[in-house]
Amino acid sequence: YMKKSRFSEAQMVGILKEVEMGAKVGETCRKHGISEPTYYKCKSQFSGMKVSHLAQLRQLQDENTKLKRMYADLALMHHALKDVVDRKL
Repeated sequence: YMKKSRFSEAQMVGILKEVEMGAKVGETCRKHGISEPTYYKCKSQFSGMKVSHLAQLRQLQDENTKLKRMYADLALMHHALKDVVDRKL
């Protein structure tokens, strides 16, 4: 379980853009009520992204999660069926 961010991804991209436009990191962080480590963590995640890219990224992450879950289910079934076949032989 991870703590939910107070800011949406779009808001964080806006804060990053603000600093890219020339604002100082410390002042911007104080203005928005975030810590500098949080700023740099978000910068590493969302640097150079636009809001439209975020929607696409979220969609791809959701699809990836779905595919991983499907793979795990199929792998579990495969191992179960393999055990049944091995016991009969």
